[in-house]
Amino acid sequence: MTQHDSNAHRHETSEPRNPGRRIFLRAAAATAAVASGVAATGAATGSAVAAPAGAAPAPAAAPGGFPDYRYLKTLLTPSQLKYNPTGEIIFPCIRGVYDKLADPLGRYYLYYGPHDAPGGICLAYGDSLEGPFTEYTANPIVSNNWQPHYKVSHVASPHVIWRADLKELWLYFHGENGTTRLARSRDGITFTYDKVVLTTAMMPAGSTETSYARVFAHELPSRGAHYVMLFMLNNTTNHRDIAWGWSSDGRNWTFDQTPLVRHSDVGANNIGGPHLLSRDGSTYVVYNNSKENGGNLLITEVGNDFGRRNHLGLFYDSANTAPDNGRSAAPSFGTDRGVPYMVYEAGERLKGSIAVARG
Repeated sequence: MTQHDSNAHRHETSEPRNPGRRIFLRAAAATAAVASGVAATGAATGSAVAAPAGAAPAPAAAPGGFPDYRYLKTLLTPSQLKYNPTGEIIFPCIRGVYDKLADPLGRYYLYYGPHDAPGGICLAYGDSLEGPFTEYTANPIVSNNWQPHYKVSHVASPHVIWRADLKELWLYFHGENGTTRLARSRDGITFTYDKVVLTTAMMPAGSTETSYARVFAHELPSRGAHYVMLFMLNNTTNHRDIAWGWSSDGRNWTFDQTPLVRHSDVGANNIGGPHLLSRDGSTYVVYNNSKENGGNLLITEVGNDFGRRNHLGLFYDSANTAPDNGRSAAPSFGTDRGVPYMVYEAGERLKGSIAVARG
C-alpha cells in the first residue's frame, strides 16, 4: 500500500450509491467549471452516457480518472471499542506495515481516535483493508498528557508516514487545535516525542486553528522539498480552508500564507480533511465539505508543482443512509493486492464511525 492512489481496476459492490444524484451533482459542478473558465481533466467528468430505457444510470467515474469508490462496510464503531471516552471517533489513517516492520500485529495498522477531551491516538490492526480490525489492547498509544513535552485538553487526528530512509513511522497529530506535533516510532506502537511542527503563529494574524494535518512524500525541486503538508486552517471569520507547506526533512517546514483551497472557491462554508493523490502525471487534493454544503468529498487538481487550481467538483457522494447519514470526511487511501480502497469518517461529525469504500 502506498500513500498515493494506484491505477487499479474498478470493482463493484452491491451497495447502491444514489447514482442519479451523483451524476446530477457532478454535471452541475462541471457546468460551473466551464462557466468560470476552468477545464476539468480526467475521465468523462460531468458527463453521463445515456442508459437503456428502464435501466438505472451507470455511476460516473470520479474526476481525474480515479476509481468510483463505493461504500463496502463499517470497520470501527465507538460503542464497540474498549477505549471510548467520548462516544466518537474521527480521522482514520491506514498504513500497510507487513513489508516494513519485523513482527507487526497485522498486515495493516489503522490509526484513529476520539477528538473531544481527552482524545487520544489509537491503533487497530488487521490483515485486510476490508477488515476485520482488532482494537489494540493498550489504547491510547499517545495521550493528552506527555510529560515533559505537553499537557493539553486533547490530542487527535493521527497521520502516519513511513520513513524508509530511517526505518521509522512518523506520526503527526494535533493538540490543541492550533498545534501540530510529531512523534517517531520503530514499531508503530511505541512513540518518541520529537517536536512541534506547526502552530497558528506560523500562519497569518487572526489564525485560530492549524490542525488535521496530513504529510506526504512529494518532490518540489524548485522549493528544495521532499515532503508536503496539507491541513485545515481557520481564522476569526470561522470559515475553514485547506492550507499547505513544504519541507526538505519532514521536521522543519515552510508554510504558504495563502490557502491552497478556499472554502469560497468551492461554494462551501467549511472544508477540511485533505489528502494528496497522484494519478496520470498530475497531483490532486481530495477534501470534505461540511454537511450543510452536502457532506461530500470534493477534488481539486493542484498539479505537481502546486500551481494549478482546477476545482473538479464531486469525488465521493455521501449516502443519506447509514453509516454516512449525509456526511463523509477525512479520507485515507490504500491498495490491497491491486484493489484500491478508501477508509473514511462516516456520519455526522462526532457521531460517526470509520468505514471503508472500495474502488
